[in-house]
Amino acid sequence: MSIFEKIIGSLDEKREWKALEARAKALPSEYRNAYTAIQKYMWTSGGPSEWKDISHIFGGILDLFEQGAAEGMKVTDLTGKDVAAFCDELVKDTKTWREKYRAKLNDTIGRG
Repeated sequence: MSIFEKIIGSLDEKREWKALEARAKALPSEYRNAYTAIQKYMWTSGGPSEWKDISHIFGGILDLFEQGAAEGMKVTDLTGKDVAAFCDELVKDTKTWREKYRAKLNDTIGRG
C-alpha cells in the first residue's frame, strides 16, 4: 500500500464511502439525522477501524433505515431507545480505533 493510500484510502474505498453518503442523504430527515448522529457517536467513541467493518456496519445501518423508512417506522422502532447500545452492539466483534490507540500507548510506554 502506498503512502497516498494510507492517508486517503484507496479510490475504491472513497467511491464506496461516497455511495454510502449519497444513500444517507436520500433518507427522510428523521433517518438522515439519526444516521449522522450515529456516525458521530461511532467516530468519537472509538468505532470500527478497518474499512471492511466500516463499510459493512454503515451499509447495514443504511439498509435497515431504508427499509424502516419505506415501512413508515420510527428510527427507535429499529434501534431501540438506547441508540448508543445499538451502536456498541454493532462494533462489539470488530477492531476499533480505541483498541488501536490502547495498543499504541502500551507499546510506546513499554519501550521507555
